[in-house]
Amino acid sequence: MSRHQGSSGKGKTSGRGQDKSSSNGGGRSHDNSKGHSYSRGNAPMRKVTKDISKPDVAKKPTSKKSTSDDIRLNKYIANSGVCSRRDADMHISTGSVTVNGKVVTEMGYKVKLDDDVRFDGARINPEKKAYVLLNKPKGFASTTSEGKGRTVMDLVANATTSRIKPIGRLGRNSLGLILFTNDEALVKKFTNSKHGIPRLFQVELDKNLKFEDFKKIQEGLKIEGKLVTVEEISFIEGEPKNKIGLKIKNTGNTVIRSIFGHLKYEIEKLDCVAIAGLTKKDIPRGHWKHLTEQEVNNLKMLS
Repeated sequence: MSRHQGSSGKGKTSGRGQDKSSSNGGGRSHDNSKGHSYSRGNAPMRKVTKDISKPDVAKKPTSKKSTSDDIRLNKYIANSGVCSRRDADMHISTGSVTVNGKVVTEMGYKVKLDDDVRFDGARINPEKKAYVLLNKPKGFASTTSEGKGRTVMDLVANATTSRIKPIGRLGRNSLGLILFTNDEALVKKFTNSKHGIPRLFQVELDKNLKFEDFKKIQEGLKIEGKLVTVEEISFIEGEPKNKIGLKIKNTGNTVIRSIFGHLKYEIEKLDCVAIAGLTKKDIPRGHWKHLTEQEVNNLKMLS
């Protein structure tokens, strides 16, 4: 039944506090002809009327939007795919989780998306994994730092909402492929000093490369007391001898500049044309693409 059905629309007068003649005892008198005096709490209730033509409308609670980008630690862990939120609470309580290098056991602890959160020592990330391959043009620095002019981050700004970063670097005036990801395991594979991921460069020198220098690079040479080696070196078929193919596993290209600088050559053009099995095919200069699932799996299977 509706709250308004059967209502008379009038309030009911209380029977309490009815007018009674007061005695003249105690030396005080009450003139009932002028008004009534009631003890506290016994005054008659006022009539209350209700307009049933206007239904009650519940006020909507006002919700305050949080401006904070903090997220509960258990949710952060669950979003990373490690375990459920309930299991995350258990792991937190046992000290298996660190935030920015400190063990956190507090339930309800909040973190920011860019905090260093580790589960059993391995860094985790609640964002969706993204893998973006860019064909870098000249004039863009390979850095995530601001205040460096135009950077590769400007070129991939609309690629994904995940916070990706470049693996390795190319010089501002170097060209070619750079892989971006937020997959820490893949980053570690690329930067592993013992294994790494092979990258193929085309190098154009200011003069033809002498065969004896070719052999020195092929066999490895000492630069400032340190042995520097490459995976492969070759002349490019059908091209002048100043154009060289060079495969390395270093994440930067400074090693290439060090090699040719040591041998008194100037590099006029440096172009990364392949990363593992990934090539520039169908990626115009200055454009990017998302890796396919198969391409990602191929990278992960590299030893």
